[in-house]
Amino acid sequence: MQISIIALIVGLLSLRVMPWLPSIFWLLSGLLVALLLLRTRLHLFGFFLLGLCWACLSAQWALDDQLAAALDGRTLWITGTVVGLPEWPVVQGQPPTVRFELDDAVSRRAQLPRRIRVSWRTPAEPVKAGQRWRLAVRLKRPDGSLNPYGFDYQAWLLAKRIGATGSVKAGQLVAQGQGLDHWREQVRARIQRYAPEPAQGLMTALILGDGSGLSAEQWQTLQATGTVHLMVISGQHISLIAAVAYAVVFWLMRLGWWPQRVPWLPAACVLSISAALAYGTFAGFAVPVQRACIMVMVALLWRWHFQHLSVWIAFLIALAVVLIYEPLVVLQAGFWLSFTAVGALILAFAARLGPWRWWHMVGRTQWVAAIGLAPFLLALSLPVSLMGPLANIFAVPWLSLLALPLTLLGALLLPWPSLASWVLSAAAWCLTAMFAGLDWFAQGWPVWQGSGVTVAALLLAVLGVLCWLLPRPLLPLLAGLLLCLPLLKPSKEVVADGQAQVWVLDVGQGQAVWVRTAQHSLMYDAGPFMAGFDAGERIVVPVLRGYGQTGLDELLISHADADHAGGAQAILDAVEVKRVVSGQPAEHPPSFAAQDCRAEQWQWDDVWFWRWQWHNAKDSNQKSCVLLIVAQGERLLLTGDLDAAGEAALLADWPWLQVDWLVAGHHGSRTSTSRRFVQAIAPQYALISRGKHNSYGHPHPQVLANLQREQVRIYDTAHDKAVQIYLGRYSEPSSMARQLRFWR
Repeated sequence: MQISIIALIVGLLSLRVMPWLPSIFWLLSGLLVALLLLRTRLHLFGFFLLGLCWACLSAQWALDDQLAAALDGRTLWITGTVVGLPEWPVVQGQPPTVRFELDDAVSRRAQLPRRIRVSWRTPAEPVKAGQRWRLAVRLKRPDGSLNPYGFDYQAWLLAKRIGATGSVKAGQLVAQGQGLDHWREQVRARIQRYAPEPAQGLMTALILGDGSGLSAEQWQTLQATGTVHLMVISGQHISLIAAVAYAVVFWLMRLGWWPQRVPWLPAACVLSISAALAYGTFAGFAVPVQRACIMVMVALLWRWHFQHLSVWIAFLIALAVVLIYEPLVVLQAGFWLSFTAVGALILAFAARLGPWRWWHMVGRTQWVAAIGLAPFLLALSLPVSLMGPLANIFAVPWLSLLALPLTLLGALLLPWPSLASWVLSAAAWCLTAMFAGLDWFAQGWPVWQGSGVTVAALLLAVLGVLCWLLPRPLLPLLAGLLLCLPLLKPSKEVVADGQAQVWVLDVGQGQAVWVRTAQHSLMYDAGPFMAGFDAGERIVVPVLRGYGQTGLDELLISHADADHAGGAQAILDAVEVKRVVSGQPAEHPPSFAAQDCRAEQWQWDDVWFWRWQWHNAKDSNQKSCVLLIVAQGERLLLTGDLDAAGEAALLADWPWLQVDWLVAGHHGSRTSTSRRFVQAIAPQYALISRGKHNSYGHPHPQVLANLQREQVRIYDTAHDKAVQIYLGRYSEPSSMARQLRFWR
């Protein structure tokens, strides 16, 4: 039985690495073959094929439910019901914006996906769960920035079966809220009313699984201490609720207070399962909750019949049921981390002989989870907290025994405000004290953000982890350490002397270009900071860390506009920057210590760099600092937002200027990249860094016409995503969009 379940699971997990999906004909044929093989000696292959075909069919149905290409970028009036809890992120200096999902969305003009995720800046009235709205929405097909070692937003949308995104232009309320989500909304509102303000977001996260109320500082503390799992509804919370419900019946029986006519064991199992499912449903039923509920149900059903149950059976059944119910969950990082942590704990504890004292259990649980998760955290480009085990030893008992019970009790007492307020105040004190302790732990060793992990290094590290978790007589601990060493080595691509690796990053409506030679590194512009999204923190820094880059020789900011300089502070906070140069140094904070963009020529590793700025510039765009890079005679030009007048001045100072690569000025605006300029510099390739469906209309048709008239090949980050160039090789560029993934 276990082997058959494993074969089915492997087939379901294989969806994650599929470059494309077979046609419906082949999938249905595969399902038929799989069913025929189940009664033969090839039954294991039949189970594998059954899982793979079901996963591919489910993924194809999700892809078929996406917004039609003809509707991409159009504004339609749609009607739908708000599902889940709307998110109200608080960003200082920004107008209030709400993000929410619409279910059963309909329009008179077109067929729409079943679920749509939208954002609404300064809504006419508060948006609440369960309400039905009629909205004017500018619809977009699922899309997002795509960069090396970055978050794949398009995969995340598909995993949640969101077929379109959009921004709301206007709306009117059709019907008031109702249903479970409306009830959850009311609970959140009451918590915000009766609980002390600093702990309101923490309580809604614990009770409802809604982490949108946590501040940026709280998230940073949780990440630095490896305790993020405490503030989302995890298996630990579900297991605690189930154990309390079971213990109530058990102790009533032991004390003789349980009615003898009612069998206590079935009642305890049913009550425990019901409590776990009720809490899980109320909290949103995320992947860790699904896993914990299923494992609790399997274990209690076996216990009901007085049968011994292998914990691996419960684990495999939970894994199979979660994957069958939603195969696309393999696209979510939380799925892999949740099941990996539990698998590591089972492997470590199930193979041991003899009892352990409770303090041994607490301590070893934390280091086992830390060791088991480390390779997968690095593979997912997530930070590893070196203080995590110690912080969890403190925080897990504190939360489980004090903060969580008081928070849940306060939620149950919400119909009696005076009692609820008192209990929630006590819970808030416990949570505040816990975060004070976590802040202290966070001051210790910083989180470790490793470089990119190769598949070979990940597989070796997994074998190394098994050496540490399996019983010691089987494999030496030294072997585990040696197998993990490749994981610690940066997967840094070697750049030869006389060449430069250039990444034009996909940062949306902005610009960030990273240039690396054999021994030096330069960042031209830092990406935008708009509507609470910091491209420097979310995109640029993960790229640098993924390549094992701990510092920059120069951060060159073309000018001070937010779409070019917005992410600079995050870069300065994350890596060591030796020098900051800007076209507008006085417009940056004093902490930047930015130097003026002066005409300068220098050489790094046989690669030449030239800087230039128009001295007669009158506005911010004209003050853009221009950078020319030459490697083995191959040239790349970056002009920031320099307009046509500035381009003419550049040609006057550099009459010899001709290039192979041009990053189009001002994101393809018609004020830049003039026809005269293109004819003079004669580029072979042009790169346009801009956001899809941006409100500025970039790139302008006239700019595209200028480039096409001169037979310039165009690469656009809105479609090609991040583009990589090896300057000095005279080779074709590569783009992230060329990676074969079935969801793109």
